[in-house]
This record gives sequence, structure tokens and C-alpha cells, in this order.
Amino acid sequence: MQKQIRNVFLILALLGIVALVSFRAGKMTVSNTVLGGDVSQFLDISLMSKVRGKLEQKFLEKEKLDEKNMSYGAISGMVSALGDPYTVFLPPKENTSANADLAGEFGGVGIQLGYKDKNLAVMAPLAKTPADRAGVRAGDVILKIIDKEKKIDKDTTGISLEEAVSLIRGKIGTEVTLELYREEKKDTFEVTLKRDNIVVPSMELEWVEKNGKKVAWIKLYKFSEQIYKDWPETVDNINFEKRSLGAKFGGIVLDLRNNPGGFLQASVLVASDFIGEGVVVTQRASDGSEEVYQVDSSRRKLLNDKLVVLVNGGSASAAEILAGALKEYKRGKLVGVTTFGKGTVQQPENFADGSGLHVTIAKWLLPNGVNIHGVGVSPEVEEKWNQENKDKEDNQFDKALEVLLN
Repeated sequence: MQKQIRNVFLILALLGIVALVSFRAGKMTVSNTVLGGDVSQFLDISLMSKVRGKLEQKFLEKEKLDEKNMSYGAISGMVSALGDPYTVFLPPKENTSANADLAGEFGGVGIQLGYKDKNLAVMAPLAKTPADRAGVRAGDVILKIIDKEKKIDKDTTGISLEEAVSLIRGKIGTEVTLELYREEKKDTFEVTLKRDNIVVPSMELEWVEKNGKKVAWIKLYKFSEQIYKDWPETVDNINFEKRSLGAKFGGIVLDLRNNPGGFLQASVLVASDFIGEGVVVTQRASDGSEEVYQVDSSRRKLLNDKLVVLVNGGSASAAEILAGALKEYKRGKLVGVTTFGKGTVQQPENFADGSGLHVTIAKWLLPNGVNIHGVGVSPEVEEKWNQENKDKEDNQFDKALEVLLN
């Protein structure tokens, strides 16, 4: 089964624990087992029942005492108390929106979402999308989502990824405004984006000439299913070109900037052409069990080529795993800035009433056993993006070429 990390609008797989709470006339009934035991061992049911009773007796606007909403609220509170923004309970409306196939009816703006210090943030602006063209950057904190047509002016404090996605998505051609905070800017600022049908290629190959050498610039945009077809073809193309270039072949720049991740095995596939043998990544579950992903020995087609890896704050999850493995095996130098730091795995459970639970169930470890979550992978050669770059200028790529050819 393909493993894919839970970033926004990526595929998820399965797991959940549930404590379903329902209120009846001032008292509460609960599903009889959680984690294999009595709920009362884990939750103070009597206190919750007393609070419910007080609300029924004294709350001013009694028409707002909706039992179903309060039940969902109690569950949401229990889940959010874990302090993990990626572990969330979704009432039916939010869960339906999260699972809906909106292709052809709704558009987006090309932002991969995550959290930065528990604040909603841009994990990566996807290449050639409205967000990318507007200059939205990885690490930008989203403070507010505004949609005048829908009369939405939503502060993002405590917002779930699923709710944020549902607010940012909308009909193609309509606009959404994001209030952003960027560390190097003194004040917050707004960006208005026109929604579009977001289609992002998995990768592109471009040949660049420098100092009499030709360099293969591989831009890996995301680890989608398409990688399984595109990557082997790209590797074959590079090897064919190498034979004709001979000594004029300068090496490879593997560009993982603003790559939000995707299928874990796809990153292992790419790593397997650069690393001869060994562990690429280990997935460790909450029960301590581990799944180890080794280099695919049938690949190994670019083992001896000079390599530089470009990373930035938008390089996340599977992209970070690949970058970290290449760094640890000293296969190629990393150039850029520290990656996003998303190294956990989420899986969902859908319930009969339409609600759902997304749970962090595992973490990813680099070959040396380090978990990158909240930390990221740091480059050997730091090169920040130059704010003065004009159209098509790219100081980070220039630095990568310098490192590669020297």
C-alpha cells in the first residue's frame, strides 16, 4: 500500500480511536470501550455531565443548546487537547469537504498547507499556480482568510487544515484574500488570489550550460504517482545525454524547493538511483513497530554523477526524507535553507454519521534515527533567497551550480 503524508489535499490512509459522546437530558452516554477499557478510566464523565447540566439550567440562549453540536465539540476538545495540530476530529460537514472530489467544479490557489509553531502556514506554494505567481512563500503564516463573495472573514487561530482548505477553495475564477505574516517583514500584508484549476506536473528536466559544462537541472515538484513513470524516463534521458556529452557533462542539480512531499515510496525510488545501498527512511509507529525502506538495488543508475540538492522552507515530508538521506550518505551537498520540518504520518477513520478522525500514527526517521519533525534538514551551504531577484533570476540555483562545478 502506498504511504503518503497528510498535507492538504493529499491522499490519506486509515486509523482511529474514538470516544463518542452523546448528551441526553442532562446526562451523557459513551461508547463502552476506548483503548480496550472503560471510558470512565480516561475521562471525567461526571464533571462533563455536571457542566452539561449547568448549561441547560443557566445558559441564556437555550436555543443554541444543540446536542449534536455539543457532542462534536466535546470530541473535538478531547482531540485538540493532545496539542498536535495534525490530529483532528471532523464533524460531518468538514469531513465531507475534506474527502470530496472537487475536480472540475472548484479551484484552488496552489498552496500546500501545514503548521508553523501551531499556526496555519504555507508549507509550499506549488509551481506555476496563482500563489506562486503572486509571490506567496513557504513559511508565510496565514492569519486570516477573506472571501467577500461568501461573506467570510475568518481568523485562523485554532483552525483545522480541513476547514482552511474548504475556505480557500471555491469556484474557479473567484477570489480569496489571505492576510499573511512573513518574518522579514515588519507588518502583515494581504494577497488576493484568483482561484484556478490546479494542475502541477510531477517534475521537469532542463539542461543548463555553465563554464563549458552541461548540467541536468531536475525540478521535482511533488512525489505523485506520476513520478513512477516520469522518474525512470528522466534518468534514462540523462544517461543518454551523458554518453553524447562525455567530459562536458557537469552533473545534476536536484531541485526540491517547494516540494511538499507525497508518496514516500516515490522518494525512495529517487534515492535509489543516487545511493548504492542502505536504509532510506524508517517509519516508526506509536506501538514501537517499524517499517524500514531500503534502497531499491535494481535502480542505482546515477551513483557516480556529481550531485547538488537544492532545498528551502517549502521542501517538506517526503522531499525532506530524500534530502536528509542524500546528505547523510554524503551523496551530494545540500544548498539553500532549512527545510519545513514535517516528519509525521496521519491516517483517517470515517464514522457512520459522516464525521471523521485524522490521527498522527507514526513518524519518519532518517537513516541515523533522527526525526525531522519540527526541525527540518539543514543544508551544508546556506543560501537565502535574494529578495532583489528580478524575473528569472535565481541566486540559489546559481549557488548550486557554483558548488557543483567547483
